[in-house]
Amino acid sequence: MLAWLDHRVSLEELWKLWLSSPTVRRFETGRTTPAEFAEQIIREMSLPIAPEEFVANFESWVVGLLPGALDLVHSVPSRFTRATLSNNSEPHWRRLMTEFDLQNAFHHHFASHLTGKIKPDREAFQNVLDTLGCQAASVFFLDDSTLNVEAAREVGMHAVQARGPAEAHRALVDAGIL
Repeated sequence: MLAWLDHRVSLEELWKLWLSSPTVRRFETGRTTPAEFAEQIIREMSLPIAPEEFVANFESWVVGLLPGALDLVHSVPSRFTRATLSNNSEPHWRRLMTEFDLQNAFHHHFASHLTGKIKPDREAFQNVLDTLGCQAASVFFLDDSTLNVEAAREVGMHAVQARGPAEAHRALVDAGIL
């Protein structure tokens, strides 16, 4: 995406554009097909690419987990409920669950394309709390996005920004979870 945008924005700015894009929000809440998404996002962001090329490229964006990520998830003691809250699309989600073995690494999955709710919206966080039957203060939330961390804090969760397994490990240790 940065190359298609000719690096006119930073990575952090791109994330803000992505998370606030009406086109992305419709797609990642399961309301449009990959082909419709490609046409709409190309138009919205003035990308110099054909829809078919965008779809093929988009599906390859998921290249794997960061080294140590899955081991870190498995190191969380069993007395804690592990859950994902993910803005995702069906093509990426399917690969994450099967190819990268995330299906069984967590007790619960809250994928935006399945729930119809997306971070950083309050409803996405509230859906997790309601489904799990827990209080926000009992949740420790990790995310690489500043917007999502701030949103989690606004609903009362303990939230820490972590960009990668090393930062996530440090946050889990600091919180007394590991």
